[in-house]
Amino acid sequence: MKRMLLLVGVSVMTLFVLAACGTSKNDSANNDVLVIGVDDKFAPMGFRDENNELTGFDIDYAKAAAEHMGMEVKFQPIDWKTKETELSSGRIDLIWNGYTISEERKGKVLFTKPYLKNAQVVATLTDSSIEKLDDLSGKKVGLQGLSSASDALSANPVHDKVKSISEYADNVLALTDLKAGRVDAVVIDEVVIDYYMSKQEGTFKVIGESLAPEEYGVGVKKGNEELLDKLQAALDKMNEDGSAADISTKWFGEDKVLK
Repeated sequence: MKRMLLLVGVSVMTLFVLAACGTSKNDSANNDVLVIGVDDKFAPMGFRDENNELTGFDIDYAKAAAEHMGMEVKFQPIDWKTKETELSSGRIDLIWNGYTISEERKGKVLFTKPYLKNAQVVATLTDSSIEKLDDLSGKKVGLQGLSSASDALSANPVHDKVKSISEYADNVLALTDLKAGRVDAVVIDEVVIDYYMSKQEGTFKVIGESLAPEEYGVGVKKGNEELLDKLQAALDKMNEDGSAADISTKWFGEDKVLK
């Protein structure tokens, strides 16, 4: 009888351990670490510095928000094409790296309030004859795959007039091919090309017409309103105490954070 009770007890304990092991590592309701999915080649929002350390506006912004929340933060570089899958699977807690709010994405994730304005623009080399959207007719265009740049170009009539569209894993590769002459123009976030234009003066220019205005937000897994509310409260507090403005001034030279 004692042996039977012992076996039952061991079985119950085994089930308990297995259940505990099966708990998602990134369940933020029960974890003090926020795992944030980023594109680590998306300057100036999130990118690698000369020491291969992650830096950027969104990196500083997320660290400050986590501190307000009383949580630690871990940045997880991801394939930007699979960002929503990474979030829904629980491998990351947040998508936070120049993540454009759109109606389509609202069907997949929860969003914080917008925190930064942006636009999709067309970048070319300074000596290019491309000056307006219609000039893209018959031209080779590059952009980051499965990004809002792709959505913006697809929604514009000039999409059907371009010669070809090359999709890249990140903007760095797209701009590299632009400089090499393999594409004639790149559709890219305004905040990103502004950064590269400041670092590589005289290399790029942006045409006068933009494709689409947009706003950045932080993506939270559907159903996790608790984390969303906690994060939004931290972002609101950062607007009130001036820390968000300080981070913006550091990276953009002015306070661009939406209130």
